[in-house]
Amino acid sequence: MHRYATQFASHGRRFQTPGWLVRLACLLALLCAGSMTDVASAQERTESSSVLSVEDRPWDNGDSLQVEITLAEAQFEALTAEEPTATLLLAQGGAYGELYSTVAEFPPNDGGWEVDDKKRQLTRRISELSSDHEYFYRVLLKNAAGEVSLLAETETARSPERQWFLGDKLPLAIVGIVICGSVILFIEIAKTGRELKVRKIAGLEAVDEAVGRATEMGRSVLYVPGIQDMNDIQTIAGLNILSHVARVAAEFDAKVEVPTSRALVMTAARETLQGSYMTAGRPDAYMPDLAYYVTDEQFGYVAFVSGKMVREKPAACFYLGAFFAESLILAETGNSVGAIQVAGTAQPSQLPFFVAACDYTLIGEELFAASAYLSGSPEELGSLKGQDVGKIIAAIGMIGGCLWLTFNMWPKI
Repeated sequence: MHRYATQFASHGRRFQTPGWLVRLACLLALLCAGSMTDVASAQERTESSSVLSVEDRPWDNGDSLQVEITLAEAQFEALTAEEPTATLLLAQGGAYGELYSTVAEFPPNDGGWEVDDKKRQLTRRISELSSDHEYFYRVLLKNAAGEVSLLAETETARSPERQWFLGDKLPLAIVGIVICGSVILFIEIAKTGRELKVRKIAGLEAVDEAVGRATEMGRSVLYVPGIQDMNDIQTIAGLNILSHVARVAAEFDAKVEVPTSRALVMTAARETLQGSYMTAGRPDAYMPDLAYYVTDEQFGYVAFVSGKMVREKPAACFYLGAFFAESLILAETGNSVGAIQVAGTAQPSQLPFFVAACDYTLIGEELFAASAYLSGSPEELGSLKGQDVGKIIAAIGMIGGCLWLTFNMWPKI
């Protein structure tokens, strides 16, 4: 009897367990309902994302996002027809709940839209953004009647991210690496003793002739290093050439005068002259007064130098540095006294005057290449040849770009 009671009791306890099953079933039902809701929302997001996609633009400075809009065939045709019947509006908002403002429209295509006819896709780069802010986007379609409908919107905010490298600068980086590598390569080649061919510069080849003529005539050599201070690269290039001219003058026992319009240039010119005379083995012939300061005033300086040329009639005149309106005055005055004149500047507007009035003219970069040309230093020659590689690349790029643009536009002409 007790055994049956125990079984009954055990059966009674066993039949109480369906309550747990009911609760478990309810829990599973709730989970299924939640999953169904998640699936539905995921489908909505998928549908929305299939129309509107906002991604960070790769390899940028963290100031732009890329928006891609995929349209239905009817919508795409309405926007891209010769006479569009609808307008696409791209709106941007900041914080959640903030009012949206239109940042782009299509049509018309202002050049910022990329149109893919096969995918029926419009792509737009949104610039001038901040990586510290978040942005929401909406795509709206306005029909011919002016009615606006929402096509898609982003549910999560996006913010641009700054990258380590700028993709737009990649071609420049490649060219820079090639040029720097070429400079290093040619420097190492020059250090091995292999001769690097450099085009002859007629104006520098004439230095010996000009100084020799001054020696024969018993007259001085006038050297004008421009009217700018030492912070101008043309002045530095002019003083580099002065070193060679002064060394040749010391060997020929000729007098070199260097009037300057800046006190710092005067000091640098004196140091240059002293070093050149010592290199030539004539330190006793050096006189500090050969380089002197006149005035900072442009035409006051030019008046002094012109008057000195008329009075002393130098046999050779060198104008190498930065020149402006005074170039023609100096060149014509030197020409009137019969001096051999060698000029050089990187000022394009002054080169015609020097070319017309002087015997030899260093045009543009020849002024800066003179130091390497005269010294024969492996480092300077290697740098010069390496820069020539950069010029070749630039020339090929310009010619190739012109040809590509010409052939690309040929069917449209």
